Amino acid sequence: MLQGVFTFLIYLFRKDKDYYYKLIGILGFLPGKMSLYHIAFTHRSVSFRLDDGLVVNNERLEYLGDALLGAVTSEFIYHTYDHTDEGFMTKLRARIVKRKHLNTIAIQMGIPALLSSHPHIIKSSKHLYGNALEALIGAIYLDKGYRKTVKFFKNRMLRKHIDLASLEMKDSDYKSQLIEWAQKTRKEVVFFSHEEVGMIGKAPAFRSTVQIERVERGTGSGDSKKEAEQQAASIALKHISL
Repeated sequence: MLQGVFTFLIYLFRKDKDYYYKLIGILGFLPGKMSLYHIAFTHRSVSFRLDDGLVVNNERLEYLGDALLGAVTSEFIYHTYDHTDEGFMTKLRARIVKRKHLNTIAIQMGIPALLSSHPHIIKSSKHLYGNALEALIGAIYLDKGYRKTVKFFKNRMLRKHIDLASLEMKDSDYKSQLIEWAQKTRKEVVFFSHEEVGMIGKAPAFRSTVQIERVERGTGSGDSKKEAEQQAASIALKHISL
């Protein structure tokens, strides 16, 4: 604690104090080993070389943070949803740690303001900020330990930026849900799909019908066979009890 306060006082008089204040705002605590956090926000495109020749960027911390986030999230789900099966827990964890989801969380937390990268990377990398968030988690673990990492996840990510209720209900893979239901209930489910001929120059469209026990339960259409089947399965699911 005293070390953190001492570091804080030092940064009051440094040119990069704004950076330090923003970091504290994200973390919710006083950082100790500042070099770890600087590395966490250093993208490969702006890597730097140490005196011993070692090239430094946030990829190693990202690797560590990815593993830690998976463990912390799994532990949280295990204790919070104590009456659910492995399938539910696995899906919920996947939704929480999904790259696109982490990228959104990172932006909401203000990570873009601290990240160093080449300008063209921002436009070309889809998950730039989410990767930096994972690197930050790795830095927190090395700086403060596992318990502090868990607190950061719960207090700064979960409570502020993760809508668990929405993620619990979200499952857009309707075809997989329907097939899973059919296997459990020993029902026959069959999809019939075909390509529809449209106007010249237009992309082909697809139509799909799903039958349960040889009875039509849903139809769908889309620009791809997968999209049409998903739509048909979504309609079929409304007529059954999962």
